[in-house]
Amino acid sequence: MTNIPETGRTPRVQIRLVVIQILVLSLLGTLGGRLWYLQIRQGAQYQKEASGNHVQQVVDPAVRGDILDARGVPLADNETRLVVSASRTDLLKQKDDGKAVLTKLAGILGIKPAEVIQKVRLCDAKTPQPCWNGSPYQPIPITDEATPKQALQIRERSEDFPGITAEPEAVRRYPGPGKANTAQVLGYLSPVTDAEIQKAKDTDSPYLRSDMVGRSGLERQYDKELRGKAGVTRYEVDNLGRVIGKAKSDAAEPGSNLVTSIDSRVQRVAEYELDKAMKAARTQYDKITGENYKADSGAVIVMEAKTGRIVAMASAPTYDPNVWVGGISAKDYKALTGKDSDYPLLNRAIQGQAAPGSTFKVVSTAAAVNAGYAWDGGYPCTSSYSVGGQVFKNFEGENFGDISLGRALEVSCDTVFYGLADREWKRDGGINPRKGQPKDYFFKTAHQFGLGKETGIDLPNEVSGRVPDRQWKLDYWKANKDAWCKSGKKDGSYVEKIAYENCLEGNKMREGDEINYSIGQGDTLVTPIQEAMIYGAVANGGTEYYPTIGKAIISADGRTVQEIKPRVQRKLPVSQATLKGMDDAFAGVITRGTAAWKFGGWPQNKIPLHGKTGTAEVYGKQTTGWLATYSKDYSVIMTISQAGTGSGSAGEAVRNIYSALYGVQGDGSIDTKKALLPTPQKGLPKVRKDGTIITPKVTGDPAEDAEKAQQDNPSNGDDQQPATSPSPTTRNRNTRRRPRGTRAGGSRRMPS
Repeated sequence: MTNIPETGRTPRVQIRLVVIQILVLSLLGTLGGRLWYLQIRQGAQYQKEASGNHVQQVVDPAVRGDILDARGVPLADNETRLVVSASRTDLLKQKDDGKAVLTKLAGILGIKPAEVIQKVRLCDAKTPQPCWNGSPYQPIPITDEATPKQALQIRERSEDFPGITAEPEAVRRYPGPGKANTAQVLGYLSPVTDAEIQKAKDTDSPYLRSDMVGRSGLERQYDKELRGKAGVTRYEVDNLGRVIGKAKSDAAEPGSNLVTSIDSRVQRVAEYELDKAMKAARTQYDKITGENYKADSGAVIVMEAKTGRIVAMASAPTYDPNVWVGGISAKDYKALTGKDSDYPLLNRAIQGQAAPGSTFKVVSTAAAVNAGYAWDGGYPCTSSYSVGGQVFKNFEGENFGDISLGRALEVSCDTVFYGLADREWKRDGGINPRKGQPKDYFFKTAHQFGLGKETGIDLPNEVSGRVPDRQWKLDYWKANKDAWCKSGKKDGSYVEKIAYENCLEGNKMREGDEINYSIGQGDTLVTPIQEAMIYGAVANGGTEYYPTIGKAIISADGRTVQEIKPRVQRKLPVSQATLKGMDDAFAGVITRGTAAWKFGGWPQNKIPLHGKTGTAEVYGKQTTGWLATYSKDYSVIMTISQAGTGSGSAGEAVRNIYSALYGVQGDGSIDTKKALLPTPQKGLPKVRKDGTIITPKVTGDPAEDAEKAQQDNPSNGDDQQPATSPSPTTRNRNTRRRPRGTRAGGSRRMPS
């Protein structure tokens, strides 16, 4: 027999195993207790301490790309300035929320303390400008015009200025080459908001809190391409701010450069001539209102006829886009947005809409031909046209007898178009047509010309204008019927009578509605860019292009060039024979028609010009002048609100723009060396190997140089027809419906 148990273990071995088990269990118990102590008992404290170890991001802003004209001249670029900024996070840690520091800072910078304090407050619905509409965690720029001495004072006394920094930064600049402003086309920048950051966080172009984003114009349209991508270096720091490690870093990617089709020289001339024309109109007496013309706003466009590219686009009143750089002041903001500002932030070339007057007859003429009326038919151009007791007069009672459609365009005979529109209205069934009966050629053709919708230009916030067809009238009547029925009176004032009529039958196409529509009056609205597109199409043989300003996007290193090609939008609903007839008629407008008195001595045999004048009546205001013109290369459109006739208010200015383009001197001779752009710019600016773009030197003022060349222009003398002409009485157009923005009736009309 043996003393070894069946397990094969001796008593000594068993004792050892028990001791080991006890030790293991003790260790496990100790470890479990410690874990409970750390995670449960002291968990909150250690979590708080651990939260002090986090990743800090140091943002290296991307350099925003330049906006260049067609020759490579910068319209918007960057420059290094000393920027003084304030951190709201640091200021709010102080007992007085940083007011003492900001007051002290104002003394250093020579700014009123209230203005500095206003700049760091956050924008909301109740807080007027100036205020900060960016992220509250991003340093807020106080000024970007600090002197080296001021910056040194702030940095040397940093303990006196907690939360304040003074650093050199790249700041947006709008240099205005050759005095070309280009404000509404370029737009401006402002800080990104928290809402925008959240909205874009899952896109392919997210924002950082340091980003400045485009708010209007090209800065907004091409923001993604211009902005680039900010660099971010990530550091892991403890709760004392000590760096304990470096995480992933992303290098900054500078934004691409945008080459535009704008020629800064032509832009300057266009801006100058528009401003001069408006000032000249204000010296002319309006016999209808008994005061001088106000000429309160206007626009001019120069567009390549064969591509749709914009060479110049000016809007008045204008402003200096540099006022937005570094934060706008309360005074400047009020000047741009106040009731007395005339709203210079609006780009009236794409956002201004008005009745087109006789420039609309290009559409009415095409509609008449499409409806079956012969181009060379004899249409009575009488002194007046009567409908239901209402008399629609031709300007100054002119009577040209039976004339063709071409001659009607040339002399801008209203009664020809009154008669054509009235006949079509009757053929369509009158005021109560049967279902499917109306052909509505006059309205259908307007839509086929692209009216009533945006042109698609590469600028934000374009408006569509209006074609007041049957559907629009029905929709508008439904929206306004209650108000009309409430305010209308059968025997009340003119406005009350119109409201009464609209209440009863504002949903129907009345005889007077179509008559007024045929000459670009009534509820019809167009924009200057729409007219540029249409007359450019007439110039090139019938093709409408999408208007464009962007010409190419070039990467910062110059290796990638993305051209923005011209794109066809539609063909005009006009035969080549009709286009040829229109072309001849529009040439006649310049040589012997309504614009001839402003183009005397023009070298028509060498540089043929074509045009159509227009004068639109606007209810409660003075008349708006239009002049739509084209050559084989360009279409030039100018309109001025409350300035009188189209030829009188814009004729000289438009002629001077063409003179600058082609080098036409005051005596009618042509100096090709002085021509700014006798043929459209085709190529792109040259790019160096390092990615920089070769920029031509800009010297002098192109507008002043062009003006000197026109001093001998015989059409600019004192012996010319006055800039505006008196209108006949305005009391016989009660069939004219003008619910918003169009002039209450009267006999036709101001001269074109």
